[in-house]
Amino acid sequence: MVQRIIYPTDGGGIAVLICHRADGTPASPLPLSEIGRKDVPAGVPFRFVEEEDIPADRYFRDLWTADFSEPDGHGIGAAAWFEEQAIIAAGQQEVDQ
Repeated sequence: MVQRIIYPTDGGGIAVLICHRADGTPASPLPLSEIGRKDVPAGVPFRFVEEEDIPADRYFRDLWTADFSEPDGHGIGAAAWFEEQAIIAAGQQEVDQ
């Protein structure tokens, strides 16, 4: 089961994040939910979909639609995500001391 993350773009299309290598292994040790939070722009909803649910023909990609009324999460953007991780790491260092 290989999943993708999709989210709406400002132009009305749908962006697709590919989080697995061609052989199906994860490209990141992060869970999909964290990849979505990090890589989807701040405030934008995202959903997880199966790879086979993404049309293979990209010719009409600008016409793809999806329902984001019940998203799997919302992005916070890379800068906010890395800042959050730095705060968590700093807090953990204080606990470890």
